Amino acid sequence: MHRHGYKGTKFGRERDQRRALLKSLADSLVLRESIETTLPKAKEVARYTEKLITKAKKGDLHNRRMVISALSTKEAAHKLVDEISPKLGSRSSGYFRVVRTTTRRGDNAQMAKVSFVDDLAKKATKQAAKTVKKAEKSAAEAKEPETTDKPVKTLGEGKQKISAKTAITRAIRRTGRRGNR
Repeated sequence: MHRHGYKGTKFGRERDQRRALLKSLADSLVLRESIETTLPKAKEVARYTEKLITKAKKGDLHNRRMVISALSTKEAAHKLVDEISPKLGSRSSGYFRVVRTTTRRGDNAQMAKVSFVDDLAKKATKQAAKTVKKAEKSAAEAKEPETTDKPVKTLGEGKQKISAKTAITRAIRRTGRRGNR
């Protein structure tokens, strides 16, 4: 018998159960950034999630929707697109490391740990520092000469007057970003 067209591991499950298994494993991998499972499942979920990261790096609406449909929860999909994929910017593939661990006590199955190759926590602190510097720089450029006594903007009839700094801060909180949107 030929091997053509038989792609992926079956795991002794029907197609819908196999898809649900991969979705839930990929979801857990994105949310926790590391999981431990059997070796064949670890290899398959690494392949599955690598393709999702490639889509997430594009970041447009269509690819975001593809990622949402491929994971179990929207929370994991948004985390993958918004937080994880920017941290993996220079890499084009090979995002995961599959390391064999022990054998499972009950059936002696080979276990493996799947985790990201890059340490995302370190990259998060570096990127946070960069964004803070950029935000301070853009706020300093956008900021007019400081006038604390002089109100800049009124919020309507009978409402309190606010300063320029307060107006900028409220705009940032409202839009979630600094500068033009």
